[in-house]
Amino acid sequence: MMAVMARIDLRPAPVGTAPLRRLPQLVAGLVLYGTSMAMQIRAGLGLSPWDVLHEGLTKRTALSFGAATALTSVIVLLIWIPLRQRPGVGTIANVVIIALTVDAVLALLAPPDSLAVRIALLIGGVTLNGLATAAYVGARLGPGPRDGLMTGLSARTGRSVRLVRTGIEVTVLACGWLLGGTAGAGTVLYALAIGPLTQFFLRFVVWREPDNRV
Repeated sequence: MMAVMARIDLRPAPVGTAPLRRLPQLVAGLVLYGTSMAMQIRAGLGLSPWDVLHEGLTKRTALSFGAATALTSVIVLLIWIPLRQRPGVGTIANVVIIALTVDAVLALLAPPDSLAVRIALLIGGVTLNGLATAAYVGARLGPGPRDGLMTGLSARTGRSVRLVRTGIEVTVLACGWLLGGTAGAGTVLYALAIGPLTQFFLRFVVWREPDNRV
């Protein structure tokens, strides 16, 4: 199964190809991604690995949280160059739609008092994040900076998305923790689960070019 899934084509395809299927999938995936982030934040049981890194950078430098996030995005995009990744519509939409959705959902979703609700938010948020990642990456309109790193490494190494994504998350988490970022049970769950979840959902949502062979 891993060998089969590793051959899924995640390279960006022209925007004009099947736009009525792919553009709505891209937008829906990004909205769901922002929603999943807000759910994990409200759960209060641990930041995602990338946010642990961002927080660690703010503790070691004079950067704000937003500036640390932007800095890591620029660095990741530079890593795209040797991986031969190219930005697309999805790369730009990633930044805008997710940011707007997170703020909107956080404004509507109050922090829960019950531990049971917080755990449910965490598990639901991580699961939704895996589906959302698969949806917008599977639209093949250009991944976000961090997901472009995932797909680029997967393509260049021949390793499955599941293995590559998990490796990235664990590495980022370790770096963030060493820098002083805050980790928790939710961080561990996210780092270990997001790769397999993304791999699982990709088989259902990835857009495949029609086979026109006779």
